[in-house]
Amino acid sequence: MKIVFATNNQHKLDEIHSILGDTIEVLSLKDIGCDVDIPETGQTLEENALQKAQYIYDHYHISVFADDTGLEVDALNGAPGIYSARYASMEAGAHEASHDAEANMSRLLRVLGENNNRRARFRTVIALILKKDVCPCGCTSIKEIHQFEGIVEGQIIKERRGGEGFGYDPIFQPDGYEETFAELGMEIKNHISHRARAVKKLADFLLGK
Repeated sequence: MKIVFATNNQHKLDEIHSILGDTIEVLSLKDIGCDVDIPETGQTLEENALQKAQYIYDHYHISVFADDTGLEVDALNGAPGIYSARYASMEAGAHEASHDAEANMSRLLRVLGENNNRRARFRTVIALILKKDVCPCGCTSIKEIHQFEGIVEGQIIKERRGGEGFGYDPIFQPDGYEETFAELGMEIKNHISHRARAVKKLADFLLGK
């Protein structure tokens, strides 16, 4: 089976390939010649994931899945949430929206300060659009839309630890572990992470399990 993952993020692609193995051929946006900055104007992870998948389906007419992930911190009323990837650039005085992981972590740690409530979760939502048969009149293709969610609970530690992973991994310690995502390594992370859990549901669906 061949399907597009609506991203060019190499970290995400490596993670997905590690989880799915050779069972499904996953193409990136680069693989299909898409270099457009796909809009993400939704107010929820679900809306953003579906918006990205719908864009690729409408323009390339191929089965596709897209994800959106947010870090939700209890003490910040669920922030940064859908703005996790560009959290630092949303500060007053920031000049442009950029995905700077170090700056994002620095802002989060600064905003939390010495707050003892460090509870947080990563949540990933995957929107899948499957291209089915063309309708009898030939006017359009028939599609199926499905969504899958993965959540991992944990806490934000007070200083960075670990050199693997990406994003907020060095400051997120999942429940049941003494290490951060960045210390656990990709093999363990790919079994317990939010994205891994959502992708497992996606893979089980695609493989008919």
